[in-house]
Amino acid sequence: MDVQVTNEKQGALNMAVGALIGILALLLYLFLGSRNETLEVQKLLTSKVEQFASTQLKLDSISTVLDQKIVEVRKLGGNVAELERIRRQLATDKKRLKYDLSFSIQKYTLKIRDYKNFLALHEADVLKLKDENGSLRSRTRALEEEKETILSENEGLKHEKAELAKTVVDYSLQNADLANKITMASAMKAVNVETVAVSANGKERRGGSYKASRIDRLKVTFIMPSNPVATKENKEIYLRLLDANGAVVSESGVGGILLYEGHELGYSIRQTVPFENNDQRVDIFFRRDGVYKPGTYTAELYSEGLRIGGGRFDVK
Repeated sequence: MDVQVTNEKQGALNMAVGALIGILALLLYLFLGSRNETLEVQKLLTSKVEQFASTQLKLDSISTVLDQKIVEVRKLGGNVAELERIRRQLATDKKRLKYDLSFSIQKYTLKIRDYKNFLALHEADVLKLKDENGSLRSRTRALEEEKETILSENEGLKHEKAELAKTVVDYSLQNADLANKITMASAMKAVNVETVAVSANGKERRGGSYKASRIDRLKVTFIMPSNPVATKENKEIYLRLLDANGAVVSESGVGGILLYEGHELGYSIRQTVPFENNDQRVDIFFRRDGVYKPGTYTAELYSEGLRIGGGRFDVK
């Protein structure tokens, strides 16, 4: 009887020990799993912090370069309106970055690329402006010295003095024109312009040389590159289609007149394009009832008072 009681106690003890070991194993498993998950979260947070800090440093660096560029262009007498505009945009991005709970390195990488492209675009114009200013200062000093000599030697040389003064004004105007070119660098452009012949059944032919009998419509297709200083808005695009004699190809009631560098130019068709600032492709279709005469045709594209691109094609 005593042996049986002893065995029962031993069995109960073994079961208690087994249960305790199982509980400890479960706690150890849960602890290790939680620790691994915590380490993964820490790694992710560390990566995000590093990306955030790197992005902030890059934006600060671009901001410093932009400030220097504004001071430099202002000293040279250039137009800094667009540079100041992009600086305000950069300041907004930097402020937004501080509170961006959905921070994405990809989004800011694209912004940084656009800012760098903008600065690179203006660098060549700034260098040219420097050269023009240096040449202008040297020429102005020489002209002033020559003018003083002429005035002291002979009062009768007033006419030559006026001509010299006019030369100084001309150089000043040239310098102002060069400064305006910095602003124009941010204007719209049309690249990869191609004129495609579309037959009556909708078949498109490329290559730049087409039979007149197979042209039902013309499709002028091109890319409008993105620009960090441009705003998303509707743009009026004008197409001037010129025949071999330079005459505008148009249909009654379709074309019109546009202003370009102070002159009135006839255009073939106008199209409103929603500018998305994302390297978008634009297609402009033009149809005329008459047959195209053989020769080399020119397609010119205009917008906002500027010629933004063009191309040629032949009709056989």
